[in-house]
Amino acid sequence: MKILLLSRYGRMGASSRLRSYQYLPALRECGFKIDVAPLLEDSYLKDLYAGRKKRKINIANRYFHRLFKVINCRKYDLLWIEKELFPWLPSWFEEFLAAIGVKYIVDYDDAVFHRYDMLENNLLEKTLGQKIDRIMRGASLVIAGNGYLANRAVMAGAKKIERLPTVIDLERYPIDHLLQNEIFTIGWIGSPVTAQYLYNVKPVLTKLCENIKTCLVTIGAGPFPMEGLPVKNHPWSEETEAESIRNFDVGIMPLPDEPWTLGKCGYKLIQYMACGKPVVASAVGANIEIIDHEKNGFLVESEKEWEQAITMLYKDKELRKKMGKCGRKKVETDYCLQVTSLKLITLIKECL
Repeated sequence: MKILLLSRYGRMGASSRLRSYQYLPALRECGFKIDVAPLLEDSYLKDLYAGRKKRKINIANRYFHRLFKVINCRKYDLLWIEKELFPWLPSWFEEFLAAIGVKYIVDYDDAVFHRYDMLENNLLEKTLGQKIDRIMRGASLVIAGNGYLANRAVMAGAKKIERLPTVIDLERYPIDHLLQNEIFTIGWIGSPVTAQYLYNVKPVLTKLCENIKTCLVTIGAGPFPMEGLPVKNHPWSEETEAESIRNFDVGIMPLPDEPWTLGKCGYKLIQYMACGKPVVASAVGANIEIIDHEKNGFLVESEKEWEQAITMLYKDKELRKKMGKCGRKKVETDYCLQVTSLKLITLIKECL
Protein backbone atom coordinates (compact mmCIF):
# COMPACT_ATOMS: atom_id res chain seq x y z
CA MET A 1 0.00 0.00 0.00
CA LYS A 2 1.59 3.22 -1.19
CA ILE A 3 0.85 6.61 0.32
CA LEU A 4 2.02 10.05 -0.79
CA LEU A 5 2.33 12.43 2.14
CA LEU A 6 1.88 16.01 0.93
CA SER A 7 2.89 17.90 4.05
CA ARG A 8 3.03 21.68 4.37
CA TYR A 9 6.59 21.91 5.77
CA GLY A 10 9.76 19.98 6.38
CA ARG A 11 10.59 18.65 9.83
CA MET A 12 11.15 22.15 11.24
CA GLY A 13 7.43 22.89 10.84
CA ALA A 14 5.66 21.85 14.03
CA SER A 15 2.38 20.96 12.32
CA SER A 16 4.07 18.65 9.81
CA ARG A 17 6.45 17.13 12.33
CA LEU A 18 3.72 16.35 14.86
CA ARG A 19 0.71 15.58 12.69
CA SER A 20 2.48 13.26 10.24
CA TYR A 21 6.26 12.78 10.44
CA GLN A 22 6.29 11.34 13.95
CA TYR A 23 3.83 8.64 12.81
CA LEU A 24 5.91 7.46 9.85
CA PRO A 25 7.99 4.82 11.70
CA ALA A 26 4.85 3.11 13.05
CA LEU A 27 3.10 3.26 9.67
CA ARG A 28 6.09 1.84 7.82
CA GLU A 29 6.41 -0.91 10.40
CA CYS A 30 2.83 -1.90 9.48
CA GLY A 31 3.82 -2.27 5.84
CA PHE A 32 2.84 1.10 4.39
CA LYS A 33 5.20 2.54 1.78
CA ILE A 34 5.19 6.30 2.24
CA ASP A 35 6.80 8.97 0.08
CA VAL A 36 7.10 12.42 1.67
CA ALA A 37 6.79 15.61 -0.39
CA PRO A 38 6.67 18.83 1.66
CA LEU A 39 5.41 21.95 -0.08
CA LEU A 40 7.84 24.27 1.71
CA GLU A 41 11.32 23.38 2.90
CA ASP A 42 12.89 24.27 6.25
CA SER A 43 14.66 27.24 4.66
CA TYR A 44 11.25 28.91 4.23
CA LEU A 45 10.56 28.80 7.97
CA LYS A 46 14.07 29.90 8.86
CA ASP A 47 13.57 33.02 6.73
CA LEU A 48 10.08 33.58 8.13
CA TYR A 49 11.16 33.38 11.78
CA ALA A 50 14.22 35.54 11.12
CA GLY A 51 12.07 38.21 9.47
CA ARG A 52 13.82 37.83 6.13
CA LYS A 53 11.92 38.54 2.93
CA LYS A 54 10.70 35.39 1.22
CA ARG A 55 11.77 35.06 -2.42
CA LYS A 56 8.69 34.60 -4.60
CA ILE A 57 10.65 32.68 -7.22
CA ASN A 58 11.54 30.02 -4.62
CA ILE A 59 7.91 29.65 -3.56
CA ALA A 60 6.83 29.40 -7.20
CA ASN A 61 9.37 26.62 -7.74
CA ARG A 62 7.93 24.73 -4.79
CA TYR A 63 4.41 25.07 -6.23
CA PHE A 64 5.61 23.64 -9.56
CA HIS A 65 7.33 20.79 -7.73
CA ARG A 66 4.08 19.97 -5.93
CA LEU A 67 2.09 20.20 -9.16
CA PHE A 68 4.39 17.57 -10.67
CA LYS A 69 3.77 15.32 -7.67
CA VAL A 70 -0.01 15.72 -7.96
CA ILE A 71 0.01 15.01 -11.70
CA ASN A 72 1.83 11.73 -11.04
CA CYS A 73 -0.23 10.71 -8.01
CA ARG A 74 -2.11 7.82 -9.63
CA LYS A 75 0.65 5.39 -8.69
CA TYR A 76 -0.32 5.83 -5.03
CA ASP A 77 -3.25 4.20 -3.22
CA LEU A 78 -3.85 7.24 -1.03
CA LEU A 79 -2.84 10.88 -0.71
CA TRP A 80 -2.32 12.31 2.78
CA ILE A 81 -2.69 16.09 2.58
CA GLU A 82 -1.86 18.58 5.30
CA LYS A 83 -4.52 21.31 5.16
CA GLU A 84 -4.53 21.96 1.37
CA LEU A 85 -2.46 21.35 -1.72
CA PHE A 86 -1.84 24.94 -2.79
CA PRO A 87 -2.32 27.82 -0.31
CA TRP A 88 -4.04 30.87 -1.76
CA LEU A 89 -5.18 29.02 -4.89
CA PRO A 90 -8.74 27.73 -5.35
CA SER A 91 -9.60 24.12 -4.53
CA TRP A 92 -9.58 23.06 -8.20
CA PHE A 93 -6.87 20.45 -7.69
CA GLU A 94 -8.48 18.70 -4.73
CA GLU A 95 -11.88 18.76 -6.46
CA PHE A 96 -10.37 17.27 -9.61
CA LEU A 97 -8.76 14.47 -7.59
CA ALA A 98 -12.10 13.64 -5.97
CA ALA A 99 -13.84 13.72 -9.36
CA ILE A 100 -11.47 11.16 -10.91
CA GLY A 101 -11.64 8.87 -7.90
CA VAL A 102 -8.28 9.58 -6.27
CA LYS A 103 -8.63 8.94 -2.55
CA TYR A 104 -7.21 11.52 -0.18
CA ILE A 105 -7.32 12.25 3.52
CA VAL A 106 -6.80 15.75 4.83
CA ASP A 107 -5.53 16.81 8.26
CA TYR A 108 -6.16 20.04 10.19
CA ASP A 109 -4.57 21.35 13.37
CA ASP A 110 -5.42 25.01 12.69
CA ALA A 111 -8.52 26.94 11.64
CA VAL A 112 -6.97 27.51 8.22
CA PHE A 113 -10.47 28.06 6.77
CA HIS A 114 -10.59 31.42 8.57
CA ARG A 115 -7.63 32.54 6.50
CA TYR A 116 -10.08 32.64 3.59
CA ASP A 117 -13.61 33.09 4.92
CA MET A 118 -12.70 36.22 6.90
CA LEU A 119 -10.96 38.08 4.07
CA GLU A 120 -11.86 41.74 3.71
CA ASN A 121 -11.29 41.62 -0.05
CA ASN A 122 -14.72 40.66 -1.41
CA LEU A 123 -13.39 39.15 -4.63
CA LEU A 124 -10.89 36.93 -2.80
CA GLU A 125 -13.44 35.99 -0.17
CA LYS A 126 -15.91 35.00 -2.90
CA THR A 127 -13.26 32.91 -4.65
CA LEU A 128 -11.60 31.30 -1.64
CA GLY A 129 -14.09 31.67 1.24
CA GLN A 130 -15.46 28.12 0.90
CA LYS A 131 -12.21 26.54 -0.31
CA ILE A 132 -11.49 24.39 2.75
CA ASP A 133 -15.12 23.27 2.95
CA ARG A 134 -14.90 21.96 -0.62
CA ILE A 135 -11.67 20.14 0.18
CA MET A 136 -13.27 18.57 3.24
CA ARG A 137 -16.30 17.41 1.22
CA GLY A 138 -14.13 15.64 -1.33
CA ALA A 139 -11.93 13.86 1.20
CA SER A 140 -12.30 10.20 2.11
CA LEU A 141 -11.45 11.24 5.65
CA VAL A 142 -11.00 14.51 7.53
CA ILE A 143 -8.72 14.29 10.57
CA ALA A 144 -9.30 17.16 13.01
CA GLY A 145 -7.09 18.15 15.91
CA ASN A 146 -9.94 19.43 18.11
CA GLY A 147 -13.69 19.80 18.35
CA TYR A 148 -13.87 23.21 16.67
CA LEU A 149 -12.14 21.88 13.56
CA ALA A 150 -14.26 18.73 13.56
CA ASN A 151 -17.47 20.79 13.74
CA ARG A 152 -16.37 22.76 10.69
CA ALA A 153 -15.92 19.50 8.80
CA VAL A 154 -19.44 18.47 9.81
CA MET A 155 -20.87 21.75 8.50
CA ALA A 156 -18.86 21.34 5.30
CA GLY A 157 -20.52 17.97 4.66
CA ALA A 158 -17.42 15.79 4.99
CA LYS A 159 -18.04 12.05 4.45
CA LYS A 160 -16.05 10.86 7.46
CA ILE A 161 -14.53 12.85 10.32
CA GLU A 162 -12.25 11.67 13.10
CA ARG A 163 -10.64 13.63 15.92
CA LEU A 164 -6.97 13.03 16.57
CA PRO A 165 -5.21 15.41 18.99
CA THR A 166 -1.67 16.65 18.49
CA VAL A 167 0.43 14.46 20.76
CA ILE A 168 3.92 13.84 22.13
CA ASP A 169 6.14 10.77 22.04
CA LEU A 170 6.51 9.55 25.62
CA GLU A 171 10.00 8.24 24.88
CA ARG A 172 11.15 11.82 24.31
CA TYR A 173 9.60 13.04 27.57
CA PRO A 174 10.95 10.89 30.41
CA ILE A 175 10.19 11.86 34.00
CA ASP A 176 13.53 11.54 35.74
CA HIS A 177 13.86 14.48 38.11
CA LEU A 178 12.18 17.63 39.32
CA LEU A 179 14.49 20.59 39.56
CA GLN A 180 14.35 23.14 42.35
CA ASN A 181 14.85 26.55 40.80
CA GLU A 182 16.20 29.40 42.86
CA ILE A 183 13.93 31.73 40.91
CA PHE A 184 10.34 30.66 40.20
CA THR A 185 10.27 30.03 36.45
CA ILE A 186 7.21 30.72 34.31
CA GLY A 187 7.77 28.98 30.98
CA TRP A 188 6.41 29.26 27.45
CA ILE A 189 7.33 27.40 24.25
CA GLY A 190 6.32 28.31 20.70
CA SER A 191 7.48 30.21 17.63
CA PRO A 192 8.16 33.87 16.83
CA VAL A 193 4.76 33.94 15.13
CA THR A 194 2.81 32.89 18.24
CA ALA A 195 4.98 34.78 20.74
CA GLN A 196 2.65 37.77 20.23
CA TYR A 197 0.14 36.10 22.57
CA LEU A 198 2.49 36.69 25.49
CA TYR A 199 1.66 40.38 25.31
CA ASN A 200 -1.84 39.47 26.53
CA VAL A 201 -0.39 38.58 29.95
CA LYS A 202 2.50 41.05 30.08
CA PRO A 203 0.79 43.33 32.67
CA VAL A 204 0.13 40.34 34.94
CA LEU A 205 3.64 38.94 34.61
CA THR A 206 5.16 42.36 35.21
CA LYS A 207 3.10 42.78 38.39
CA LEU A 208 4.07 39.29 39.60
CA CYS A 209 7.75 40.04 39.06
CA GLU A 210 7.41 43.09 41.30
CA ASN A 211 5.95 41.03 44.14
CA ILE A 212 7.73 37.67 43.92
CA LYS A 213 11.09 36.38 42.77
CA THR A 214 10.20 35.10 39.32
CA CYS A 215 11.10 35.32 35.63
CA LEU A 216 9.69 34.36 32.25
CA VAL A 217 11.60 31.83 30.16
CA THR A 218 10.68 31.40 26.50
CA ILE A 219 11.73 28.72 24.04
CA GLY A 220 11.56 29.49 20.34
CA ALA A 221 10.08 32.98 20.65
CA GLY A 222 13.18 34.69 19.32
CA PRO A 223 14.07 38.19 20.49
CA PHE A 224 11.00 40.26 21.26
CA PRO A 225 10.61 43.38 23.42
CA MET A 226 9.03 42.93 26.86
CA GLU A 227 10.16 46.05 28.69
CA GLY A 228 9.95 45.90 32.45
CA LEU A 229 9.78 42.12 32.52
CA PRO A 230 12.78 39.82 33.12
CA VAL A 231 12.83 37.40 30.19
CA LYS A 232 15.29 34.69 29.21
CA ASN A 233 14.94 33.69 25.57
CA HIS A 234 16.23 30.31 24.48
CA PRO A 235 16.39 28.97 20.91
CA TRP A 236 14.22 26.00 20.03
CA SER A 237 15.54 22.65 18.89
CA GLU A 238 13.79 19.32 18.65
CA GLU A 239 16.60 17.65 20.57
CA THR A 240 16.52 19.97 23.61
CA GLU A 241 12.90 21.14 23.92
CA ALA A 242 11.81 18.50 26.45
CA GLU A 243 14.84 19.05 28.68
CA SER A 244 14.25 22.81 28.55
CA ILE A 245 10.61 22.44 29.60
CA ARG A 246 11.66 20.30 32.57
CA ASN A 247 13.37 23.43 33.91
CA PHE A 248 10.04 25.27 34.17
CA ASP A 249 8.06 25.52 37.38
CA VAL A 250 4.83 26.21 35.51
CA GLY A 251 3.91 26.33 31.82
CA ILE A 252 1.56 28.96 30.42
CA MET A 253 -0.54 29.32 27.28
CA PRO A 254 -2.27 32.69 26.90
CA LEU A 255 -4.69 33.01 23.98
CA PRO A 256 -7.21 35.64 22.91
CA ASP A 257 -10.74 34.35 22.32
CA GLU A 258 -10.82 34.72 18.53
CA PRO A 259 -11.98 32.52 15.63
CA TRP A 260 -8.40 31.68 14.60
CA THR A 261 -7.25 30.66 18.09
CA LEU A 262 -10.27 28.36 18.51
CA GLY A 263 -8.50 26.08 16.05
CA LYS A 264 -5.36 25.78 18.18
CA CYS A 265 -4.79 22.27 19.52
CA GLY A 266 -2.99 23.11 22.78
CA TYR A 267 0.20 21.22 22.00
CA LYS A 268 2.38 23.29 24.33
CA LEU A 269 0.07 22.38 27.22
CA ILE A 270 0.59 18.71 26.43
CA GLN A 271 4.35 19.25 26.38
CA TYR A 272 4.27 20.93 29.79
CA MET A 273 2.08 18.21 31.25
CA ALA A 274 4.27 15.47 29.76
CA CYS A 275 7.17 16.98 31.72
CA GLY A 276 5.15 16.87 34.93
CA LYS A 277 4.51 20.60 35.07
CA PRO A 278 1.29 22.35 36.18
CA VAL A 279 -0.27 24.61 33.57
CA VAL A 280 -2.13 27.91 33.45
CA ALA A 281 -3.95 28.79 30.24
CA SER A 282 -6.69 30.91 28.77
CA ALA A 283 -10.09 29.22 28.84
CA VAL A 284 -10.23 29.11 25.04
CA GLY A 285 -10.72 26.33 22.50
CA ALA A 286 -8.86 23.06 23.01
CA ASN A 287 -7.35 24.35 26.27
CA ILE A 288 -10.71 23.63 27.88
CA GLU A 289 -10.58 20.01 26.67
CA ILE A 290 -7.00 19.43 27.84
CA ILE A 291 -6.99 21.09 31.26
CA ASP A 292 -9.00 19.65 34.12
CA HIS A 293 -9.44 22.84 36.12
CA GLU A 294 -7.78 22.74 39.53
CA LYS A 295 -6.56 19.16 38.93
CA ASN A 296 -3.71 19.43 36.41
CA GLY A 297 -3.79 23.19 36.06
CA PHE A 298 -5.91 26.30 35.90
CA LEU A 299 -8.21 27.70 33.21
CA VAL A 300 -8.33 31.48 33.54
CA GLU A 301 -10.03 34.41 31.86
CA SER A 302 -9.27 37.68 33.63
CA GLU A 303 -5.95 39.23 34.65
CA LYS A 304 -6.95 38.70 38.26
CA GLU A 305 -7.41 34.97 37.66
CA TRP A 306 -4.02 34.75 35.93
CA GLU A 307 -2.38 36.43 38.91
CA GLN A 308 -4.19 34.26 41.46
CA ALA A 309 -3.36 30.99 39.68
CA ILE A 310 0.35 31.68 39.25
CA THR A 311 0.67 33.06 42.78
CA MET A 312 -0.97 29.94 44.21
CA LEU A 313 1.48 27.70 42.35
CA TYR A 314 4.39 29.87 43.44
CA LYS A 315 3.45 29.51 47.10
CA ASP A 316 2.58 25.81 47.10
CA LYS A 317 5.30 23.44 45.90
CA GLU A 318 3.23 20.37 46.79
CA LEU A 319 0.37 21.63 44.64
CA ARG A 320 2.78 21.96 41.73
CA LYS A 321 3.89 18.36 42.20
CA LYS A 322 0.32 17.07 42.53
CA MET A 323 -0.89 18.89 39.42
CA GLY A 324 2.20 17.85 37.49
CA LYS A 325 1.60 14.17 38.24
CA CYS A 326 -2.06 14.49 37.27
CA GLY A 327 -1.13 16.17 34.00
CA ARG A 328 1.45 13.52 33.14
CA LYS A 329 -1.12 10.78 33.75
CA LYS A 330 -3.59 12.43 31.36
CA VAL A 331 -0.93 12.68 28.66
CA GLU A 332 -0.12 9.00 29.07
CA THR A 333 -3.81 8.16 28.71
CA ASP A 334 -4.95 10.49 25.92
CA TYR A 335 -2.19 12.59 24.38
CA CYS A 336 0.73 10.39 23.41
CA LEU A 337 1.96 8.72 20.25
CA GLN A 338 1.84 5.34 21.95
CA VAL A 339 -1.98 5.66 22.09
CA THR A 340 -2.85 7.54 18.90
CA SER A 341 -0.59 5.62 16.47
CA LEU A 342 -2.88 2.58 16.49
CA LYS A 343 -5.91 4.79 15.85
CA LEU A 344 -4.28 6.50 12.86
CA ILE A 345 -3.15 3.17 11.40
CA THR A 346 -6.73 1.86 11.70
CA LEU A 347 -8.17 4.98 10.05
CA ILE A 348 -5.79 4.74 7.08
CA LYS A 349 -6.52 1.03 6.62
CA GLU A 350 -10.24 1.80 6.57
CA CYS A 351 -9.68 4.39 3.84
CA LEU A 352 -7.80 1.84 1.73
